Amino acid sequence: MAEKEFREGDHVSWASHSGRAYGVVKEKLIDRTHVRGHTVNASPEDPQYRIRNDHSGRDVAHRPEALRHEPK
Repeated sequence: MAEKEFREGDHVSWASHSGRAYGVVKEKLIDRTHVRGHTVNASPEDPQYRIRNDHSGRDVAHRPEALRHEPK
């Protein structure tokens, strides 16, 4: 199965404890970094995405397999 690719500005959703959450991709992470105090172990071989949550306005990071494209 091909890896999912997302671009800055894509509207996406993911499963959260309260149902589906929605947001906008801000950047592709390919280096180890921190998002809201959490370490994100991203790499070029295992990228993650920084997403701005539509509801809270906070940034989160997710692997591509946890995300799905949503219509705008």
